Amino acid sequence: MKIATIIIRILIGLLLLFASVSFFLKLVPEPVTTGDFKAFQVGLVASVYLMPLAKTVELLCGLAYISGKFVTLANIVILPVSLNILLINYFLSPETLPIAIFVFLGNLFLIYRYWDNYKSVFTM
Repeated sequence: MKIATIIIRILIGLLLLFASVSFFLKLVPEPVTTGDFKAFQVGLVASVYLMPLAKTVELLCGLAYISGKFVTLANIVILPVSLNILLINYFLSPETLPIAIFVFLGNLFLIYRYWDNYKSVFTM
């Protein structure tokens, strides 16, 4: 189980790093979008601070996953981002849904594996 935790942590970390670095350095061309997803994406781009903030969070959490430091914090910080990725892909862009499912379920798995670190948060 420890090896599975390390593998999932590294894979999610690499995926988050790739997504954030490619956003900031414009490594990958923007995909052609249509319909509701295009309207949603135009709204995200119009809010100047939202995408850079989300990608910065992805970058920091990806670095935490890769290094193995602050993984407990990164799990909680990236949970709303991974939930949003899952819901956006489910409703607006189902062709990329498997990657979103992997990120969300991997995040839940890592929270489960590091649950002992969260017990003090839920005690009175």
